[in-house]
Amino acid sequence: MANEIKVTLKKSGIGRPEYFTKVLKGLGLTKLNKTVVLKDTPEIRGMINKVGHMVVVEEA
Repeated sequence: MANEIKVTLKKSGIGRPEYFTKVLKGLGLTKLNKTVVLKDTPEIRGMINKVGHMVVVEEA
């Protein structure tokens, strides 16, 4: 089974470029402090790297 990671949104996408809000929506993060469990793939890691300053990542 693939490793999983927990991603929590800690900073709002309001007032940021639209690109950031689209990446957050792609990760399934729509509200502050929402946590999602995602598979640890290179694609997901790339998205997290783009919004790394807005989220907290933990091993699931």
